[in-house]
Amino acid sequence: MNLRTGTAQYSTHGWMSPLLWVVAAASVTSHVATVVLHLPQGVGGAMMASSLTLFGLLHGASTYGWRGILFFLVVCLGVSNAFENLSIMTGFPFGWYHYSNAIGPKLFLVPLLIGPAYFGMGYLSWTLARTILSDEDTRLAGLLWFVTPVIASFIMVSWDLTIDPMMSTINGSWVWHNGGSYFGVPVSNFLGWYLTVYVFFQCSALFARRRFATYTKIPGYWATPLFAYTSIIMAPILGLLLGSEPATVLADPVGHPWQVQDIRSVAALVCLFTALPFWLLAVFKAGGIARDPQKSPLH
Repeated sequence: MNLRTGTAQYSTHGWMSPLLWVVAAASVTSHVATVVLHLPQGVGGAMMASSLTLFGLLHGASTYGWRGILFFLVVCLGVSNAFENLSIMTGFPFGWYHYSNAIGPKLFLVPLLIGPAYFGMGYLSWTLARTILSDEDTRLAGLLWFVTPVIASFIMVSWDLTIDPMMSTINGSWVWHNGGSYFGVPVSNFLGWYLTVYVFFQCSALFARRRFATYTKIPGYWATPLFAYTSIIMAPILGLLLGSEPATVLADPVGHPWQVQDIRSVAALVCLFTALPFWLLAVFKAGGIARDPQKSPLH
């Protein structure tokens, strides 16, 4: 393969496509099982993070090569851990909070599972943005080197909108010291999320653009990440249908009581009108790419 031609090639590794389907199915199963079976947060988080990390590494290697996806991984882990620790110590950029011991051991002040979760969901968000923008050859030509990180960051934050109140206010995985208007979560958290993910997406985009990377065409290249992402849509809906907590949770640190059913209802609603539309756009665009590959006007 000539990486500087921008031309896709068909993979000679017949095992890659079925393996990606298996790993994508594992991520969906682990995510759904965590909600349905009410698994401990550490167990469910480890299952989801490990399966999504493996998926991101395998799919990413077929897209950018091992050097490219490992760069994405290292930058993602480094930036996310740095910003998380910075905020815990200073309140910037997310706000004042700390992690409980519910999701396992920590690297400095941040649980080890947080970094892989950033990477796994970050890679899916990045791939959905590429699909929506018709970035078929991955060269990030034209404005795509900037637009792709912008869109991917919005997709990533839409996921946090569905999970943060449940993980913090209901489950107590992390605690917001001053509460917040979004079911105990401050608005600064979502602005901080956008900044954090945009930084590592933009760094990765500049690296990919410099390398003129192209993807290895394998069966299910676009379908497997879209399948893996379905768990993000199903989880809050299942949480609403199957939640078993009492009507009212304990008051947050500033004394504000929150209704569990309200939190679960809003999480499902936000998912239906943010994550689901992003996914549908990617599905429709992926279908068009498969039928008649054309460059986006942004190229």
